[in-house]
Amino acid sequence: MKLIDKALEFETRKMRFPTTSDRIMAAREAKDLILSLNEVYKESKDSEIMDVMKRLTLIKQKIERRLKGKPLTA
Repeated sequence: MKLIDKALEFETRKMRFPTTSDRIMAAREAKDLILSLNEVYKESKDSEIMDVMKRLTLIKQKIERRLKGKPLTA
């Protein structure tokens, strides 16, 4: 599946975003991947897809926390 490969590539990418706009773009990309995977998951009910979505959600939440200025320890 091309979508899962794209999600895994995003997940393994180095998460260093020097500017706010980079963080915003990364959060949007993660959201798009999660929503796309969710559409596939609705049809297939594959647990691997759900695991990928959960990991991407954690990454997205960390990026959003950093955008809002909250400390990473939560």
